[in-house]
Amino acid sequence: MIDRDGPVPIYKQIAEIIREQIDHGELEPGDAVPSETELEAEYGIARLTARRVTRELREQGLVYTVQGEGSFVGRPGTPRSAERTPVYQRIATDIIEQIRSGDLLPNRRIPPEKALMKQHGVAKATARNAVNHLRKQGWVFTVPHRGTYVSPQQDWPQD
Repeated sequence: MIDRDGPVPIYKQIAEIIREQIDHGELEPGDAVPSETELEAEYGIARLTARRVTRELREQGLVYTVQGEGSFVGRPGTPRSAERTPVYQRIATDIIEQIRSGDLLPNRRIPPEKALMKQHGVAKATARNAVNHLRKQGWVFTVPHRGTYVSPQQDWPQD
């Protein structure tokens, strides 16, 4: 239970809860810790407070962060659990499904970074990684100062 009126900062209280989950084996080395968005929703806190939770856990040496993918239990280099798909890949998969279903048409724009950030509750770097991932696979192309568009169907990757 979070004591919002007590002397211990909220971010330290939440970091302690996560540390206890690690100590009791509920979160194991390589497991993802809750994202900033998940922390915000679960504890009713601001984004800045959620960032401070993650920073506190990093400073304690309990977690490490991979930009665009999340924070994970352990030290850098700890093998990550296979069950967690990076957030940027989940966003890219969502866009691919919209392309395949016809909700996003060839030579039409995909949602801009700001819309992806809002829709998925992620940072700009994560939204950008998702678009870069789609571009590398051939699903989209970018026109400078215009936006990112769905590639013609003949350019889509073959399954």
